[in-house]
Amino acid sequence: MLARPGLLSTTRLALRVLAGLTIVYGIGVALFLAASLIAPAWLELALSGHEGITSLTTGMRLMALIGLADAPLGYIFLTRLLAMVDSVRGGDPFIPENARRLMVIARTMLGIQLLNLAEGAISAAFSTPGNQLDAGWEPSIDGWLAVLLLFVLARVFHHGTQMRADLAGTV
Repeated sequence: MLARPGLLSTTRLALRVLAGLTIVYGIGVALFLAASLIAPAWLELALSGHEGITSLTTGMRLMALIGLADAPLGYIFLTRLLAMVDSVRGGDPFIPENARRLMVIARTMLGIQLLNLAEGAISAAFSTPGNQLDAGWEPSIDGWLAVLLLFVLARVFHHGTQMRADLAGTV
């Protein structure tokens, strides 16, 4: 049974909007990083109200670099998922390309989780009692479980498409 067309259309729209917002996010982070390098005193004033917070500034720049790495991963994740939704709309989601897409999604999710760990490490390393570099980071098992689930689903799709091809060859 295929999903309702309205639900697929809504999902497609949401994924396209999120992919576009991911591009805007990446551009915003790149502009922030550039501004912090061009006018470091501005960043220090914005962060703490006074200049000379070098470690906090360095931490913020490292966080921005993580954001720059995160944006393309998010975009890849969303566009591959959009392509899978399109294959569902086409009526045949169990194709080898979707198995490959799921593997790419799993790898990008793994990358996102590793960047999340780096964010936590940077937050801990560059925070001081008087100046916290808090990006709202908290360790979470959910993302890691999602990574495992995606890798398993990619293998299931891969084996399923191979079995389907073998069956088609014997009929």
